[in-house]
Parts: sequence; structure tokens; C-alpha cells
Amino acid sequence: MEGLRVRAVVVNWRRPDLTSAAVASLERQTGLDGVDFGIVVVDNGSGDGSAETLQARHPSAAHVANETNRGFGAAVNSAIRSHPADAYVLLNNDAVADPGFVAALLRGLREPDVGAVTARILLADPYSPVPASAPDTPRTVVDAAGTRWAPDAAGAVLVNSTGNEVTASGNGRDRDWLTPASDARGSDDVFGFSGGGAAIRGAALDEVGLFLESLFMYYEDTELSWRLRRRGWRITYAADAESRHAHAASSGTGSELFRFWNERNRVVVAVRHAPLRVWATALVRTTAKAAAATLRSPRSAEARRRRRSLSAAVRALPGAWAARRRVDRSATVSRAAVAQWLVPDRAKPPAGTPPTRLKSR
Repeated sequence: MEGLRVRAVVVNWRRPDLTSAAVASLERQTGLDGVDFGIVVVDNGSGDGSAETLQARHPSAAHVANETNRGFGAAVNSAIRSHPADAYVLLNNDAVADPGFVAALLRGLREPDVGAVTARILLADPYSPVPASAPDTPRTVVDAAGTRWAPDAAGAVLVNSTGNEVTASGNGRDRDWLTPASDARGSDDVFGFSGGGAAIRGAALDEVGLFLESLFMYYEDTELSWRLRRRGWRITYAADAESRHAHAASSGTGSELFRFWNERNRVVVAVRHAPLRVWATALVRTTAKAAAATLRSPRSAEARRRRRSLSAAVRALPGAWAARRRVDRSATVSRAAVAQWLVPDRAKPPAGTPPTRLKSR
């Protein structure tokens, strides 16, 4: 790692308290002798004094102030464009990295064909299962089987992510979501990296491009992972690169905004990259859910959101299809080969439960 220029990027939007803790954890990194390591804090148009607060608290970091909230991908891209490096480390602004986090990620980049390394992200609080009748809180999470979990000091440490995976219906999700930390998988190759904790090789980004800014929020890491794999870059998981994530502290998974962008972007990313059966399934399911919600209650918030998501996805399809053709022309690995990473859909949670994956935040 001698002489390597590395920049860690943390994106803030109106949560300087959380962001400051994330940046402070990066300032405490060890094992980086000989590495030109710096931190870039991007304020995404907060307009509430966040940018000034963070500059005062972390004067040794570089600061980028965007005039408006352009989304996660655009914020990271602005840091990359203004601070070129050999590798970029991403950390959620509501996460805290262990002291060896960056060094462990960089060790994964020693292999020349590795384009990105994803971290072991644990939930910051211990969790325990709660009865179905228990009231929801902003910190309640739901696993793929529909079991609900809530913070509990006597509970277990659970996994947030050991990388990204995509199901046969085009749904992106965190690998090992809510698995006990003691049972999580070891270091290995994965389909994709999590934007909440990862290192990306600068040369790989030079080849495939930066984050897709039109996604605004969620699925940016999944989309970029597709492009990396189509150009032959490996993506690996480093189990010793650990962070603790306060899940949903900066963006609620039950919010209308979360659900809108997840529903829209799932279809858009599938059309850009996935085999026909996958993106067709994603589009049909999104359409069917919008129709069902409309039949139940045409003026409900859910029905309106699902119609907006579907309409936004359909409007984006021509551009997504054109991008698909561009990726195909430059790809060195077939779509079918990358699609072998797709995993089966697990048992679905009961109708009406919130999405279980918080992407890139």
C-alpha cells in the first residue's frame, strides 16, 4: 500500500451529529503507514449550517459543499471528481468504522483484478425478535421471513450487510441481512459492494464510470456493481473491515421517499443490466402491486406512491434500454455469466411490512 493515494468519502444531509461521528472514526484509522490518506466530507445542500459545523469540527478534512441535494451518487461523484485518488473508501454518515476498517479494505485491493471490496457492516444496536403485535418504531427492522426485530440491550449483534446481492426478480438486498454476527460468512467474492461501507479502485471507475446520478438514492451501488462485473472486475468481501451502522438513523425505511425510489430504481436497474426474465418480472410485479393498491383504495397514500413509482420507472425505460446497449458494446463478460450471481427470492414478509434493505445510506 506504500504510496497509495486514498480518499474516504462521507456524505452529509442535515445530520452533522451523525456525520461528525463517522468522520471522527475515519480520523482514528490505524495501519495506514505510507498511505496518502485523506477524508472528504460532502454536504449535500443541507442549508441548515451543517457544512459550517462540520468544517469547524474537522478542519483537516477536505469539504465539498453542493448547493442542492443531488442524491447520494452525485454527492460521492463530486468528491471523486474534485479529489482524484487511487482508491475511494465509502462510509455511511450514520456508521462508525473500527480502527482497522480502511486498512482491511485496502488489503483486498492488492489483487489487481479486484475493482471493489465491501465491508462487514453490523447493526450498531443489539436486537431481539418482537411479537407481531408490538408497535413499530423507527428502529424496527424486518427480516426476509417477516420476523420483526427491535433494539434490545440483551439482544444479539446482527449483520446489516456483507455485500449486495440481487434476486431472480431483480430485487437488490443486503447479503446476510439480520444474520447473527457469529454466523456471517467469511471473506469471499460477492456480486456487489454496499455503498454504506466499501473501497473502490480508481482505475475501475475510470473504466466503467462513476455512480449513476439519475437514481438519486438507493440501488446506486447495485447498478455500479453490474457495470464493474460486466467489465471483468471482481468484487470481494473483507470480513475484517468492520463498521457499526445505526440503521435508519439518517433515512427511514418506512418513508414514502424510501419506497418510491426503491420501487422505481429496482425496475430501472434491472432493465439496464439484468436478463429479460428478471427485468420483465420486476416490471410486471411493480405494475401488479400498483394495480392492486389502486383497486383496494385509489386515493390512499400507498396507491398514489405506487402509481408514481411505476410512472417514473416507465418514463426512464428508454434511457435505461439505451444504457443497456452501451454497456453491452463495451462489456468483456456476458450478461449471462454475471447473472449466475443472482440468488432465489426468499420467503416473502407479510403484506404491508416495510422493505428490509436500506441501500447506500
